[in-house]
Amino acid sequence: MSSLGEGITHFAVDLFQQIRQSKKENIFYSPLSIMSAFAMTSLGARGHTASEIQKVLHVNEIAENAEGGGATKDPVERPGNIHHQFQNLLTEFKKPTDAYELNVANRLYAEKTILFLQAYVDNVEKFYLAGVEPADFVSAAEESRKTINSWKKIKNLLPSGSVDRSTALVLLNAVYFKGKWHKEFKKEDTGEGQFWLNKDTSRPVQVMKQTNLFNCMSPEDMQVKILEIPYKGQELSMFLLLPNDVDGLQQLEDQLTAEKLIEWTSPQNMNQREIELHLPQFKVEETYDLKPMLRALGMVDAFTEGKADFSGMSKVRELKVSEAFHKSFVEVNEEGTEATAVTGVEAVIRSAVFPESFHCDHPFLFLIKHNKINSLLFYGRVSSPEM
Repeated sequence: MSSLGEGITHFAVDLFQQIRQSKKENIFYSPLSIMSAFAMTSLGARGHTASEIQKVLHVNEIAENAEGGGATKDPVERPGNIHHQFQNLLTEFKKPTDAYELNVANRLYAEKTILFLQAYVDNVEKFYLAGVEPADFVSAAEESRKTINSWKKIKNLLPSGSVDRSTALVLLNAVYFKGKWHKEFKKEDTGEGQFWLNKDTSRPVQVMKQTNLFNCMSPEDMQVKILEIPYKGQELSMFLLLPNDVDGLQQLEDQLTAEKLIEWTSPQNMNQREIELHLPQFKVEETYDLKPMLRALGMVDAFTEGKADFSGMSKVRELKVSEAFHKSFVEVNEEGTEATAVTGVEAVIRSAVFPESFHCDHPFLFLIKHNKINSLLFYGRVSSPEM
């Protein structure tokens, strides 16, 4: 796997399989944001600890290609290394735009008595646009927790009791996204509809509607339809993965692979057709404790006292990652900017054929992808729309 974009998609699917075991109805997270946070940590990892992190993040082959046989060489100096690739991605996100809001932020909070290597601190700031902040976990753990929870408007990311005097290092990453549609949903077209939780149970939801040209595809080997909704500027898109059957989500999730996701969301595999789209309004805000899920995927040493090797971060031998949390938020509503680029084409097509229907009236998956850099930003599931 030579591409960071492919690695992000593979990690997204792996993590989704862990999260879905929690039996939560709705899911939303940023695989890229989580990966950037742990890649930042791997910058200071060495030996088996670094290898485990890279393998779970699916960047081990990128790292090996960059090493060129020099395993002991400073990872920052390796040409084409993963840290340079993340620097390019995060720098792209920082560029000002009025098309959408996308804020991805990483930070390490470390016990103030631990001295970090200046080279590591400099590289964290350079490659991950992040900071290493001191915290007094030894004598003021609760006060430190409250301080951390006030960062980036985070509310209660660290639960009570999650840090104590034994805490050495807390890794945080936060992500917020809100986009405006390239083609708006008109508010007067929104009305009450039914969302089927399963074949026997439905609940009322507010359904947005529009008929327009959309890129879509229906793979021959799976009972699912995929539709792309671009955001303003068309640098980002939401992809809807709607099972053909009301109860088809579990089968889709069981059979979904990173390779399928990459194939289904590639522009060359989609066709533009006129679609009558029905999409419920929804809002998802989630917080995840990443440690047990990442341990299950094989990232063990980083969290284990006596095994964690962060000698590239600090000379303190017992340093390990104590906690890792992720909080994410998405809101989907009618907001958008009317586009005129395909008005003439639409008029011709509408007079020739009836639009196909794409009604998200039962559980579905959704992805948000950065088309310009070909990277998956967010991965989610809507089983019970909430507003």
